[in-house]
Amino acid sequence: MVSQILFIAITVASIALFSYNLKKVIRNIRFGKATNRSDQPKKRLMMMLKVAFGQTKMFFRPIPAILHLVVYAGFVIINLEVLEIMIDGIFGTHRVFGGLGIFYDALIGSFEFLALGVWLACVIFLIRRNIIKLKRFSGVEMKNWPTSDANYILITEILLMTAFLLMNAADGKLQAMGAAHYSAAGAFPVSQFLQNLLPNTEAGLIAIERGCWWFHIIGIFAFLNYLPYSKHFHIMFAFPNTYFSNLEPKGEFTNMQSVTNEVKAMLDPSFTPPEGEVGRFGAKDVNDLTWVNLMNAYTCTECGRCTSVCPANITGKLLSPRKIMMDTRDRMEEVGRNLDKAAKSGTDIGNGFDDGKSLIDTYISREEIWACTSCNACTQACPINIDPLSIITELRRYAVMEESQSPASINAMLGNIENNGAPWKYSPADRFNWAKQD
Repeated sequence: MVSQILFIAITVASIALFSYNLKKVIRNIRFGKATNRSDQPKKRLMMMLKVAFGQTKMFFRPIPAILHLVVYAGFVIINLEVLEIMIDGIFGTHRVFGGLGIFYDALIGSFEFLALGVWLACVIFLIRRNIIKLKRFSGVEMKNWPTSDANYILITEILLMTAFLLMNAADGKLQAMGAAHYSAAGAFPVSQFLQNLLPNTEAGLIAIERGCWWFHIIGIFAFLNYLPYSKHFHIMFAFPNTYFSNLEPKGEFTNMQSVTNEVKAMLDPSFTPPEGEVGRFGAKDVNDLTWVNLMNAYTCTECGRCTSVCPANITGKLLSPRKIMMDTRDRMEEVGRNLDKAAKSGTDIGNGFDDGKSLIDTYISREEIWACTSCNACTQACPINIDPLSIITELRRYAVMEESQSPASINAMLGNIENNGAPWKYSPADRFNWAKQD
């Protein structure tokens, strides 16, 4: 009874803490401006099933895709056993579904093969990151915590799979010994090879089985509450993120009507802009972006596929699309902390964004946003349809339309377009002079 009460207390506390942190994350996402992504529901559902569930974009890199698929399948399928663990923990039973017979044997056997696959895949991922040191896992934004975060999760997965197999190995040996409370249930095609490493005493085996059982379930609860602080939040957000993907043509301007209304107001003083017209062009801070942009930031896996195909980054420029997403998330978190501090102290800080900082300049430099070629390679490469370009475009739009600040080359081009109708510094009548023969 003591263990049951302890289990229920840990379960309730874990779920409550996760709900509290998730509520904060949703609050932070709501800093963003409204945008309608509820159109074409069938197309959106197919997009989610294909990209998030089917992981189709992962297979542009087959080796990591296969490894990730193993981890993904293991994470989803093995955790079906959590249902049994929850029931056993609450009611004090042991392998409550064992009565399913051959079906249960097949299920546990498949879990073991998946656990072995996850264990091997995570070891390979650790080697790729820390020994081979693949280039796309490096960068100025991948120092300290981002690197440690990835390693922590991989090591945790290895430990959880090890505990799962050791638990089954001890359980199988106890079943063979006819120990009380350990009735024959399940097949152990992988863990049976670990039984020779375990003691032969019933007390020792029970200690290992119970210890691994508690480690496994507490590890899962700890992992759950680690997600809000980790890039691995994509486990939850990948599905809504792909569902709310931008279905419009890539690179299409989103503020043409606002610009048109601004020009009309300049030419006709009697013109009244429609109600709800934006008060600022582009984005200076996270509250100027849309909620989809902010959800993108929380969904980013920091895999580096966007940066690895970015032509600006490849040629040595400062821009890294991955850093854009990480900076957006960091700024959003900072704004959220400001609101929390103000709430605790009873200070009224209005909308919580006036702290002397902003996304542009404080987090993302002008050099970064102007290095972008707007080619959409980053958006195309992202396995879960994150769109760094839309954030870069909004920051540029703010710099040009609100501050009239842009590089000299851009100003020259804009001036030529205004005066000559083309980016070049000559008359439109001379455009085809190059085709004339002497």
